[in-house]
Amino acid sequence: MTGEAFAKRLRRLGKENGVAVRCDGSPGRGSHGRVYYGAAFTTIKDLRKDIGPDLLSRMLTQLGVEKDDWK
Repeated sequence: MTGEAFAKRLRRLGKENGVAVRCDGSPGRGSHGRVYYGAAFTTIKDLRKDIGPDLLSRMLTQLGVEKDDWK
């Protein structure tokens, strides 16, 4: 899954659950940015690069998203 696909899927999940989602590319270094899911946030790497399963799991944990909700 790419960073762009992650952000798109997170937006859809937020819409379903009534949680505000926003992406902000400015606070990160280089091509990194932040994704906010409600009050929680995580750093997302380059939107074009793949996110591995371990990193995806850590990002979902930081955002407070259950793995069952993600699937």
